[in-house]
Amino acid sequence: MSQPLLHPTIDLQQALEQRRRGALLVDVRSPSEFAETTIPDALNAPIFDDDERAQVGTLYKQLDKKTARRRGIELVSPKIPQLLQRIDEARNPDAPPVIVFCWRGGLRSLAVTTFLNLAGIPARQLVGGHKAFRRMVAAYFETENWSRVLVLRGMTGVGKTQLLQQLATENYPVVDLEGLANHRGSAFGALGLEPQPGQKYFEALLWDRLDQLRNSPYLLTEGESLHIGRLVVPKRFHHAMQTETSLWLEAPLDYRVDVILNDYPALNDLRDAFESPILALKERLGKVVVNELLALLHRGEWRQLVRELMVRYYDPLYSHTLPARRSELKFDSFDEGIDQIREEISTQIGTPQPGADTTD
Repeated sequence: MSQPLLHPTIDLQQALEQRRRGALLVDVRSPSEFAETTIPDALNAPIFDDDERAQVGTLYKQLDKKTARRRGIELVSPKIPQLLQRIDEARNPDAPPVIVFCWRGGLRSLAVTTFLNLAGIPARQLVGGHKAFRRMVAAYFETENWSRVLVLRGMTGVGKTQLLQQLATENYPVVDLEGLANHRGSAFGALGLEPQPGQKYFEALLWDRLDQLRNSPYLLTEGESLHIGRLVVPKRFHHAMQTETSLWLEAPLDYRVDVILNDYPALNDLRDAFESPILALKERLGKVVVNELLALLHRGEWRQLVRELMVRYYDPLYSHTLPARRSELKFDSFDEGIDQIREEISTQIGTPQPGADTTD
């Protein structure tokens, strides 16, 4: 009787289908490679740390393949039991086999796949590795045509992100670009947040969300410029955001000030961080206005500072970007805003939406 293969392979499309069914993806690349980008939700179980990977690579380049491989075995051997245990604990035994990948589908993923199968843990090696996935994501954003993209737009502080997040809890097909980019999309958008992901991982996260919504007849997102912090929205998707009638949201200034203040918790801890973005407004607002804003900052007069930033900077900026095709929704409270957005989506899409009240 023939023995089962110890390192069976799987191609990318099959792997992504297995992923949708709950298969655990395991990225065995080094921590720095993983930090740059990976397949969303993959577990990092590095076969080498960064220094070990550099060491093996140096031997490969300066000596020969055989010496490099032997050194790699010496480094990896003590880690195997713990590595296998970590993967086994992370997987769902009822899900499809574990899918293992490295950069190109080479020796690192081959070794871990073989050890997993030897240990009785069903595993497959991803053909082409992460490189195949990255190539697929890049092609997706160059060729894909998305369903209708409805976009919430409006003055700063109208609460677009919070409204989107509420609609997402109601199973609307929301694409939260700022959430994926970990940035609020403004001059002060990075304050108080963790660093943004890399561009490649941002695109992977966006692909993942769009893939989850692939059967939706439309998408719902927030108006953004091409850049969100230091990240770039894929141009083809950004263009798709400009084609539909926008949902233009309007709310009173005091309401918008409250939204901003709630969006920046622990403001006093961020006082020093606000200074540099304010100084960067000098070219647009002039030295006198910037000094007034800095004085409000140093005195901790947050409400007045936010109000002045809106009136002097953000509102004039947005007034020049009013979309020609727009449905204007005016509200005084969060609940009123949610209700109006639900009604407008139903009107534009033509069918009842999640969260809508369909009773008589």
